[in-house]
Amino acid sequence: MKRTVFAGMIICATMLASPVFAADHDLCTIKLQELRDKITTLPATSENTTMEVKRMQASAEAANAANDDKKCITEATQALARVDRLAKEPNP
Repeated sequence: MKRTVFAGMIICATMLASPVFAADHDLCTIKLQELRDKITTLPATSENTTMEVKRMQASAEAANAANDDKKCITEATQALARVDRLAKEPNP
C-alpha cells in the first residue's frame, strides 16, 4: 500500500511540474521572437548600442539552444528593455 501511494505521489508531482517547464520554454521563445521583431525596427543609434543589443540577443539564443530557459528569459528581457529605451530616446 505504501508503495502505491508513493508511486502515485511521484506521478502527480511529475505531471504538475511538466507544465511549469513548458511555460518557461514558451516564454523564452516568445521573448526571443519579440526581440527579433523589435531589432528589425530599431531606430538609427550608435553602433555600440546596436552591437550590445545584438550580443544580448545572441546570448539569449545560445541559452535557448542549451535549454537554459531562465537565462534565455533574463537576457531577452534585458535586451527588450534596452530596445524600448532606445525607441523612446529622441533622435538627434
